[in-house]
Amino acid sequence: MLGTTTVETPPRYERTIGDYGNEPGPRVVCVAGIHGNEPAGVRALERVFATLEAESREFRGRFVGLAGNLAALRTGSRYLDEDLNRAWSERRLTDILEREPSMRRAEETEVVELDGCLEDAFEGAPDDASYFLDLHTTSSSSAPFGVLGDTLRNRRFAMSFPVPIILGLEEQIDGSIDEFQSLRGRVTFAFEAGQHDDPTSIAIHEAAVWVGLHAAGCLGEDSADIVRRARATLHRSARGLPRVFEILHREPVVAGDGFRMKPGFANFVRIDRDALLATNHDGEIRAPMRGRVFMPLYQAQGSDGFFIARRVRTLWLRVSSILRHLRVHRIAHWLPGVERHPERPAALVVDRRVARWFVTEVFHLLGYRKERPGNGHVIVSRRAHDI
Repeated sequence: MLGTTTVETPPRYERTIGDYGNEPGPRVVCVAGIHGNEPAGVRALERVFATLEAESREFRGRFVGLAGNLAALRTGSRYLDEDLNRAWSERRLTDILEREPSMRRAEETEVVELDGCLEDAFEGAPDDASYFLDLHTTSSSSAPFGVLGDTLRNRRFAMSFPVPIILGLEEQIDGSIDEFQSLRGRVTFAFEAGQHDDPTSIAIHEAAVWVGLHAAGCLGEDSADIVRRARATLHRSARGLPRVFEILHREPVVAGDGFRMKPGFANFVRIDRDALLATNHDGEIRAPMRGRVFMPLYQAQGSDGFFIARRVRTLWLRVSSILRHLRVHRIAHWLPGVERHPERPAALVVDRRVARWFVTEVFHLLGYRKERPGNGHVIVSRRAHDI
């Protein structure tokens, strides 16, 4: 049952929060507490597993819940040595595995252990029936929202959750566990329930897990009522916000630069260009554009000061779906100023001196993600597992 409670720090954390079901069907793996100061998702998963065990509901497939950064969860810190949600890549994992365990930093040990648990949990499950759900909370007041890499199958899963959806965040940050799992072929979705210490974040996370299990096809008819209540909880908590946003700007934070977010900003608050948002040792930090503040930093640890987002009309999602199903990306290199990357078959090089207008928007429609620009050029690459 959905309920409310206060966020308490349990006396101990274990990697496996729960493991339920062993029937043919979808595989849903949920990670909570990838940041140690975000325990609400762990508590929500404990409640979902308790309900499943107590009520013996009809269930297809398998559902696994894992705790993320155990060492940081046990101390209540966001992380110990580095942000665990910036540490994921195949190259990084290979490098860590080549070193002796005694030579690994705290989060490197977590990467190895958590990756092993994830691969065990997903073993034998087909890609189109493998779902990765990542639970988070934020340091500022916020309505719940979801974040995804914009593949069509990620989008289909995400749109089952009646909360705002954020596109383009993976273009602004490197090494997230969601992008890593997406590249491994899983349907991925990161869900943010609200502020870290807000007691309602647990109930909102719990609702999101029930909706995710239903969207994946795990739940039977006997769970219709709990899914209906879960969707109502999410819809009410979304506060009537627009359905889809995209990230336009990231304000990086460097250790020791004295970054301080101005008080009073919450997620999705509207701002004008030149609005004073923060300060650091160099002076004032003002908004480079109009939009909405997203994930303002109100905690001691973190490398993202704030983001700026804008609304995306759902019409454009339908247009992009049509273009991707028509595989228009196959002729994208015919556009002026665009050519194939000499070394990467799934990437294009865009000369901004020629292709000057709406470059990002056009390639987003076709299923490309923008990489870091340089020397007047932008590299865009096709997202894996898009259709």
